[in-house]
Amino acid sequence: MTKKVIAYLHTHWDREWYREFEVFRLRLLRVFDNVLDMLEENKIPSFYFDGQVCAILDYLEIRPKREEQIRKFIKNKKLFIGPFYTLIDEFLTDKVAFCKNLEIGLKISKAFGCNDFIGYFADTFGHSKNLPSILKEFGIDKCIVWRGCNDTIPADFKFNGINTVNLIRGYFTDIFSAKIDINEKAKFLKDNLDKIAAKSREYLLLPIGADHLGIEPDITEQIQKINHIYKTDKNYNFCYEIELSNPFEYFKKVDFGGFEFNDELRDNSNTFILQGAYSARIKLKQYNVKCSYLLHQADKLQQKYGSNYTTVIEYAYKLLLKNLAHDGICGCSTDLVCKEIIVRYEKIIQIANTIIEELRLKYNFETPVTDSKEILAGFKVINKHFGVENSLLYDTQKIPVTEDFTDIYTQKKLSDKKSDIDFKVKNGKICMNDIEIEFVRFKDMGDAYNFGAKADDKGEKAKVYSFEKNIIKTDFFDVEVEINELVNFKIKWDNNLENTLWQVKFNLKNPVTETCSEDMNTLIYRKFDPYYDMRKHLPEKRGIEVKTNFAPMQRYVGTQNLGIITQGLTEYEVKGNSLLITILRSVGVISNPQNPSRSTPAGPPFEVPDAQQKGLNCVEFSAGFFEPKDYEKYINIVFPPYC
Repeated sequence: MTKKVIAYLHTHWDREWYREFEVFRLRLLRVFDNVLDMLEENKIPSFYFDGQVCAILDYLEIRPKREEQIRKFIKNKKLFIGPFYTLIDEFLTDKVAFCKNLEIGLKISKAFGCNDFIGYFADTFGHSKNLPSILKEFGIDKCIVWRGCNDTIPADFKFNGINTVNLIRGYFTDIFSAKIDINEKAKFLKDNLDKIAAKSREYLLLPIGADHLGIEPDITEQIQKINHIYKTDKNYNFCYEIELSNPFEYFKKVDFGGFEFNDELRDNSNTFILQGAYSARIKLKQYNVKCSYLLHQADKLQQKYGSNYTTVIEYAYKLLLKNLAHDGICGCSTDLVCKEIIVRYEKIIQIANTIIEELRLKYNFETPVTDSKEILAGFKVINKHFGVENSLLYDTQKIPVTEDFTDIYTQKKLSDKKSDIDFKVKNGKICMNDIEIEFVRFKDMGDAYNFGAKADDKGEKAKVYSFEKNIIKTDFFDVEVEINELVNFKIKWDNNLENTLWQVKFNLKNPVTETCSEDMNTLIYRKFDPYYDMRKHLPEKRGIEVKTNFAPMQRYVGTQNLGIITQGLTEYEVKGNSLLITILRSVGVISNPQNPSRSTPAGPPFEVPDAQQKGLNCVEFSAGFFEPKDYEKYINIVFPPYC
C-alpha cells in the first residue's frame, strides 16, 4: 500500500546561537530572499516560517520593500507565520512571559493577515504539561513537538487534550541539500520514512529543512524524481508518494483520537532533551527571573493606575522574549551572544524600575524595595551608592546639580514575622530542624547542553568552620544567613574553578521519591528512583544521552514538607535521601564531542570561556517547612507583589 507523505518546507531560525544576531540576520536575508523569489515564481507551493514572527520583523527592518509581497503570500496561504513572537524555552520561562509571547506574536501575525496557527515546538528541549492548556486559552487547538517523546508515543496523539504531531525523525531533514546521487537520496529518505511510518497510519508528515537552511532551487524536481523512483523501481514497490504542502493539510486528514498522553514530555530515550541547559550560565537564569518579576509588577501597577505605559511594557516584553529563545536562556550560545542578552536584560530592569518609581512618586504607594537618602523605619539597607534622590531624578522640570549628589540607600522592607525554624551550626554541621545542609561540588566534563559526569567522581564537601554575625564560614565560600519566616541564604564568592558543578544539598529523613516544583506558575509533581546513579549508566554507543535525576524548576521545589524558593536557580537533582539545588555550573564549550553523558555532539564545539563564570558570583535561595499548597504564600515573601 502506498502511503501519502505530506511534506512542508521550513527553516528553523535561531536569531542568535553559534553566530551572533547580526551575522545570522545577514544569512536570513539570503535565505528568505530566496524563499520569497521561489514563492513568487511558483517554484514551491508554500513555506512554514518556524512558528514565530520575530525573524520576519528582523528581515523587514532591512528589506522593508518586501512587506507587501509577504502580506500577499500570507493572504494566499503560501506563507505561514506565528503564533509566537519567538520560540522560547518551556521550562525556564514562566506563564506570564509565555502568554505575552503568544499575545504579542498573535497580534503581529494577525496584523499581517495570518489566521492559521499551530503551537510549533520542533526544537525546544522537552515540553511542559501545562503547554496545551495555555494554547487553548489563545484558541490554538493543534501542536507539533519533537524532543521528549518516549517510544510509546505515536506520530499523532492527544497531548493533554490537544491534537499533536510527534516528529518521529525530528524537524531536521536536509538530505535534499546533500551532494549525492538522487538514488542515494531516495534510499536514505525511505529509511527515515519507514521509521515515521512505523508510528503513523495512512498519512506521514515530513518536514524539509534544518537550522538556518535555505531551500534547494530544484526541490520540486528532486521530489518528483524520488516519487518516480518509488513508483517504478521494484525495490520500492511504490511505497511512498511525497506531496509538497503544509502541516495544516496534515491536521485536516489525520484522526488524533487513538492515543492520549497527559504528562510532561521529558523522556530522553529517543531524543536529546539537553537538560544541562537548565543550569548553564546561571547568571542568565537569575537575570530572567528578576526581569520577569519586575516587569510583571510594573505592568500590574500601570494597569492599576491607568497610566500610559502600554507600548513601553510591550517593548520591554519583546526584549525579554528575544532573550527567552531556547538557545538564549539555555545559555548554549557564544559569549558575544550572551553579552548582548545581558544588555537586553539590563534595559528591561531600567524600564521596569523607572515605571515603578514614576508611579510611586506620583501615587505615593510603598514598594518592597526603595531608594532613599534617609534610612527608613521598617526597612533593611541592602546597598549604598552615590547618587540623587529619585524625587529629583524623575522630575522633568529640574536637573540634578553637583550639590544634590549624596549617599543613597537601597532598602528592603523587613518582615515582622519570626521563624520557628531551629537553625544552628554546630560541630561542623549546618542544620535546619532535623535537616542537614551541605555544600558540595563535582567535576563537570560536559558542556552547555549536558552536565558531564565523571564515572568515579565522589565529589568534594565544604568544611564548615564557624557561624558568627549571621555568616557561615566554609572553605568554599562564606554564606550570609537571614532568618525570618524562611531561612534565606546568600552566597557571594570569587569563582576561580573551571568545569565544576556546585550544589547545595538538603539531607532528608527518607529517600526522595517525589518532588513538587513550579512549572508555568502552577505545581507539577515528578516521580524519581532515588537510587538511580547516572554515573553507572554513562553511554558507550553513539546517539545516547544519559538519563539523570536532574529536573528543571522555576522558583520553587519541595519534598517531604521542605520547601525551597530560589532567585534564578532553575535546576535540582534527587540523590538518595537528598535534594540538591545547582548553584553554579562551569563549562567552557557549547558542545563537547567527548562529553561522557552524551555520546554524540549536540552543537558546534565552540569554546565559550565566559560560560566558566569565573569571577564574582552571587546566588540566593530560601528554605522552610511548608506544604506545596502553601507555596504561593512563601513565593510572595521572596517575590513580594507591588500591588
